[in-house]
Amino acid sequence: MIIRNIDEVECAPVDMPGVSGVTMRIMVGREDGAPNFALRQFRVEGGGHTPHHSHDYEHEVYIIAGAGTVLLGGEHRPIKGGDVLYVPADHEHQFRAGPEGLRFLCLVPVERNCGDPTPGS
Repeated sequence: MIIRNIDEVECAPVDMPGVSGVTMRIMVGREDGAPNFALRQFRVEGGGHTPHHSHDYEHEVYIIAGAGTVLLGGEHRPIKGGDVLYVPADHEHQFRAGPEGLRFLCLVPVERNCGDPTPGS
């Protein structure tokens, strides 16, 4: 069993093309012995964004705090704290933070993406 506080996990900048102002924390993943899923937290600074990208696997996202937009299904849609998103496999998506920033959790298959810094999204 693992119990962690979200604010006490090491935070690393996401450094890849198309990213601005994004950090990630791996809350639970392969290194913890999780056989199926990795849970990651992303923080996007005000005005920042993840890249336009897609994956060959689904993922689920819970917006913890803040607001912004998500590109999903070819549309930019508003998102805010408390929203839950399902991102199907192979769907292009991007998260953009509003002025106050955005913080979200992303659940992905561990064997595909535990340590991958690609924002979850």
